[in-house]
Amino acid sequence: MTFPAGSLLTARDLRKAYGPTTALDGAEFSIHPGEVVAVMGPSGSGKSTLLHCLAGIITPDSGSITYDGREVTSMSDAARSALRRSEFGFVFQFGQLVPELTCVENVALPLRLSGSSRKEAERTALAWMERLEVDELRGKRPGEVSGGQGQRVAVARALVTNPRVVFADEPTGALDSLNGERVMELLTDAARSANAAVVLVTHEARVAAYSDREIVVRDGKSRDMERVV
Repeated sequence: MTFPAGSLLTARDLRKAYGPTTALDGAEFSIHPGEVVAVMGPSGSGKSTLLHCLAGIITPDSGSITYDGREVTSMSDAARSALRRSEFGFVFQFGQLVPELTCVENVALPLRLSGSSRKEAERTALAWMERLEVDELRGKRPGEVSGGQGQRVAVARALVTNPRVVFADEPTGALDSLNGERVMELLTDAARSANAAVVLVTHEARVAAYSDREIVVRDGKSRDMERVV
């Protein structure tokens, strides 16, 4: 894979094995600020492992990951945690909202963990909830809202810190097609307007259609696909 100038996040020759099972076998990746890249592939192909390596959640056995000129693979655990807290955002298949907190408290949580006051964090959270069309849910708990609403709350939480990269792992996998499309519209529009890059793991072509470019992962190897318009 050729890495174009100006790439924000790149991975070269990533290899990762779990015992005798090879998850990544020389996978490569690149993304620009404001770009949405879909990582596609069948179940077990290594696409989620690639996302977790890029996000600094797991460390590859070999290869390099560079984010904004910094070598992620050589960072300490504390430095990677700080990076995930301040510059990365995450959206998961089932939202993973904290059930004991209200929706606005969930969205505000990353800001609170970074030291913001409750008042300031919730003010910023409400602005993002309004943008994601769920501000009316501010006082409800996750168990009191629909799946589509909960996933929009999760997107607001991912974006509330103004991250430079959003990692979305099957963000519509638990939703029907209508709610899934609305979540993707809101996620990609909000991210692009903030010039945030989005790494989108999916196996669905209709979800990948919201991306600018596709990378197919198969048997731990990656292939950059040219988008045909």
